[in-house]
Amino acid sequence: MRSVAFGTLKAVLFICASVCAWYSGALLAQLIPDVRLSGVAYHLRSISERPVLKAPVPKRQKCDHWSPCPVNTYAYRLLSGGGRDKYAKICFEDELLIGEKAGNVGRGINIAIVNYTTAKVIATQYFDMYEDNSGAMTKFIQGAPVNSLLFMVTHDDGSSQLKEDAKKAIEGLGSKEIRNMRFRSSWVFLTAKGFALPAGIQREKINHSDDAHNRYLGWPAEIQIEGCIPKEPS
Repeated sequence: MRSVAFGTLKAVLFICASVCAWYSGALLAQLIPDVRLSGVAYHLRSISERPVLKAPVPKRQKCDHWSPCPVNTYAYRLLSGGGRDKYAKICFEDELLIGEKAGNVGRGINIAIVNYTTAKVIATQYFDMYEDNSGAMTKFIQGAPVNSLLFMVTHDDGSSQLKEDAKKAIEGLGSKEIRNMRFRSSWVFLTAKGFALPAGIQREKINHSDDAHNRYLGWPAEIQIEGCIPKEPS
């Protein structure tokens, strides 16, 4: 008898609990605003479709400088050759004056002459120093007009047939390293004819071949100088 009564009580309690749950659910449905499931899905989709913020791509500077040159200055970058296949480059105001893509670079000493006032290229030439081109190079340098910029870079070797006349001509333009040139030294040089460049500007660098420290087999690492040349003489 007791088991029957207990079973009946459990059934009554279950029915009461079910009724209370149903009532509570109905009450909550009245209290909570009606939000359509389609609206929720749209909101979630719009979040996923929002553009991802990315850092802006750095703006490329003239001659691949890290930072732009000031107003009223010329950008330049000189890079010597490195090894057999890494050719020398001369860049001025973002124009490749001498280089592989320009098709005018060669072993020896590469020279570009630029009109300082107009920034226009006057002449470019390379002089193979395995051959007797020292005299021709001297005439080329001496023929640069007054008020011009001269850029010089080596590729492979610039010393084997470098004679005294050429050394004097380059030394007369302010080079401190031309007499220190050795076989396959990497060398870059910037100078001006008819006016003086600012004292703090990068204008010359040299790196000698050393079997114990060479980056390439038989060749030292390439070297470079870069900077900004004021458009008005100092």
